[in-house]
Amino acid sequence: MGAPRWFTLRYGTFSRYLLKLVASGPERSGIAVNDADLAIKMGASFAGRAPRASVTAARALTETVVSRGVHGWRGDWLVNGAGGSLVEILFEPPMPAHVLAYPVRVRRLRISVDDPAGLVEALAGGPAA
Repeated sequence: MGAPRWFTLRYGTFSRYLLKLVASGPERSGIAVNDADLAIKMGASFAGRAPRASVTAARALTETVVSRGVHGWRGDWLVNGAGGSLVEILFEPPMPAHVLAYPVRVRRLRISVDDPAGLVEALAGGPAA
């Protein structure tokens, strides 16, 4: 099994400090992708892990969003510290995750990352950096 690739979540200047107040700042957040699975964490707010085989699609998005933090309902979740640099990841079966301490199932995740193209490549099985 190869060493995991680490992707940092993108944060705006204001949201960086605001999300630190709820233990979800950049020092506690990121995505680890290895040959077998991926693990996603945004501090105390969000944590999920899924087999790579459950990722059915991943693509960089050009849209921007106004909200910051962790938001979702019925399997559709947004985890972000910035309005842009979003990647959409689809899971089947849904990824088990926790929002705060509450268990959820994630079918569609939009997440802000510093390297959207690199994350999409890694999820598609691209070469390790």
